[in-house]
Amino acid sequence: MSILVRGVVYGLTGGPGSVLVEDGFISWVGHGKPPRQPEEVIETEPGELVAPGFLDLQVNGFCGHDAAAGPGAITAISKALPATGVTAFLPTLISAPVTTGAAFVTMVASAASPGARVLGAHLEGPFLNPSFRGAHERSCLAEPEPELVQVVAAAGPRLVTLAPELPGALAAVATLRRAGVVVSAGHTGADFEQGRRAVEAGVRFGTHLYNAMPPVHHRRPGIAEALLLDDRVTVGLIVDGEHVHPAVCESVLRIKGPMRVALTTDQTAAAGMPSGSYSLSGRPVASDGKVVRLEDGTLAGSAASMDDLLRRSAALPGSSPAQAVAMASTAPARVLGERTLGRLRVGAAGDLVVLDRELRVRLTLVGGCVRYRR
Repeated sequence: MSILVRGVVYGLTGGPGSVLVEDGFISWVGHGKPPRQPEEVIETEPGELVAPGFLDLQVNGFCGHDAAAGPGAITAISKALPATGVTAFLPTLISAPVTTGAAFVTMVASAASPGARVLGAHLEGPFLNPSFRGAHERSCLAEPEPELVQVVAAAGPRLVTLAPELPGALAAVATLRRAGVVVSAGHTGADFEQGRRAVEAGVRFGTHLYNAMPPVHHRRPGIAEALLLDDRVTVGLIVDGEHVHPAVCESVLRIKGPMRVALTTDQTAAAGMPSGSYSLSGRPVASDGKVVRLEDGTLAGSAASMDDLLRRSAALPGSSPAQAVAMASTAPARVLGERTLGRLRVGAAGDLVVLDRELRVRLTLVGGCVRYRR
């Protein structure tokens, strides 16, 4: 199957161009006539943008489905996400016993991908700071003892979020890194120096920056500043207007640049649904259509979608649609070391999104196949 998409192509200078996808991969990007006649041609409208597909590193659920419910729910999430421009994602489980986390990794691996690609599991915990646990149950938290870390490492998640100040956490970072796991700092009370040591140990991502972290003080900057100031680290940012103030989002973008800020939704089953009661890794949560909370009012993930975050990011002072696209695609792909995702170039996967003038998703392709069309 071959398909040609014509229009203003992200990253291509010199006016409108085209992207040719053959057998699931991009075979040509350029101006004028493609080297081969495609089987299908998609013409975009004036003002529309052809962008690489989006990646979400933190998807607890979507469209009424809780990722923790099993392969069927994850498959349903995969089918629904292309409507938001997401073409690849990490199903996410909040803190649970390590055996439950290992079983979740196996469930994720067995889930089908009828829409967005399932890239592996994100285990958010259980090695988190109880004082910064947010919506995580205290009884499910654990210190990163070597035998527990080995269970997690052997399971093979793509991403693990931990609190690097816990006893044994830096050794855990090294163990997980050797197993090929990307390690993120989150739900942490670490100070600035502890944050710097975490990065030296191998932490390369910051889970939902500022949330479930110490507030920044001019004499006690905390781990957030350590993550911001190190170019080896990419930070996850929930630009939903609720989790982080827009002015702070603007400052993060100015400090890190779009290639080191990954838009992450931290979305729950409430995302894409009306206000009501939903589930977060089996825990009851309530959504008002914007934010999701526990019964006591604690923030418990998001009801936002990736295209929501994209539009808000593009509207930040000093930002642009191109920068927002980079934050939704290239930056998260780099976190995972995915060289064929999040890019529009020869040899990359044929994962494309067509955005209209208002940066709303009109068309999504995954591997050269249309998975959403409006």
